Amino acid sequence: MYYNFKYFISLLVIFVCFSCNSETGTQKDKQSDLPKDLTAEKIFGNPDYQAVSYGGYRQSTRDIQPTVEELKEDMKILAAMKIKVLRTYNTHLAQASNLLLAIDQLKQEDSGFEMYVMLGAWINCKDAWTASPDHYNEDLDGNTSEIERAVEMAKQYPDIVKVIAVGNEAMVKWATSYHVQPDVILKWVNHLQNLKQSGELSEKLWITSSDNFASWGGGDEFYRVPALENLIKAVDFVSLHTYPMHDTHYNPDFWGITESEEGLSDEEKIEKAMVRARDYAIAQYQNTRDYIRSIDADKPVHIGETGWATFSNGFYGPNGSKATDEYKEGLYYSMIRDWTNDESISCFYFEAFDEIWKDAQNPGGSENHFGLFTIDGKAKFPLWDLVDEGVFEGLTRNGGPVTKTYDGNRETLLKEVATPPVKVISVAH
Repeated sequence: MYYNFKYFISLLVIFVCFSCNSETGTQKDKQSDLPKDLTAEKIFGNPDYQAVSYGGYRQSTRDIQPTVEELKEDMKILAAMKIKVLRTYNTHLAQASNLLLAIDQLKQEDSGFEMYVMLGAWINCKDAWTASPDHYNEDLDGNTSEIERAVEMAKQYPDIVKVIAVGNEAMVKWATSYHVQPDVILKWVNHLQNLKQSGELSEKLWITSSDNFASWGGGDEFYRVPALENLIKAVDFVSLHTYPMHDTHYNPDFWGITESEEGLSDEEKIEKAMVRARDYAIAQYQNTRDYIRSIDADKPVHIGETGWATFSNGFYGPNGSKATDEYKEGLYYSMIRDWTNDESISCFYFEAFDEIWKDAQNPGGSENHFGLFTIDGKAKFPLWDLVDEGVFEGLTRNGGPVTKTYDGNRETLLKEVATPPVKVISVAH
């Protein structure tokens, strides 16, 4: 009896040790699968690291900031669809610090969780958002605070923050409320590069500015000033924006269907129009890249924003260019992802979730409807296949499950899809 008891205890010890070793081994294997010391240089251009622009705001005002738990909900949804890089826009609001904390907590809860951030620092001119903005001077106090917070966050979360972006569409002239001259952006980029050289920031942290393609010299030549040339040399990569959807109103030469396409089905007509929209974005990218590489032949060029709204009661809707709906967003999303993946271009698709604060006075405004998900977490048409695959099973937004818009009924969706106008199409972009 005593012998049998000792034998039983020995077996129990062996079983427990084996179980612990197996669990530890599994955990070690899981950790070993994660890349070590992953840098921006290894992330950007790698199709395994899909990127998206992100704002977690759920209300019609940013006075109500998303909580850490709400942000963790979103991170799980985005990770499920294999998004691994996010872009944020400012540091003075709590979302930025809360987001980094949320990601950090998820990494602690699951050693296999992987999410990185391009941290945006907002840049304003002096007297921005007033009746008399001074575009030749900067908001020194505000801009300094934005940059200082970005530096502290990058130091606190070096495993998450891989890029700091100085300004968002801060140089483009149509940003009449706040734009600055390129020398302001250059000043802050050089400041951050100096902090890298001194060792205060990691030398592997990338510094950029994220702006409209025209601001990077890809359009009107009056943007091509010496300060821009120096900025192109100073950044670690160029982050450019391209929005064919906006140009269906402002520069619609490429938009519509030709007379020869009138005999096609509505879906075929729309696909032809969206191919031209995709090609329009490609042309803007290529023209800008060509100019940039005339200044710095080895400078990487990635896409900081491109996207397609799903609703507009203005310029882009049924009474305008007939561009906005979920079906067209689905085509654009698929086409732009395929192209950028094939060309090893990182693309921060704009955007993850609808944000209704952007045009709070006009709920039907297009700026409120760029998300791949609605504000309540419904997956729009581009993501229906992922819902079918069970990718979001068990995940929630605002406590509700991730389901399809239109209850997944394609015919109901198509009833709201407008065919682009028939016109003479220009093939020269």
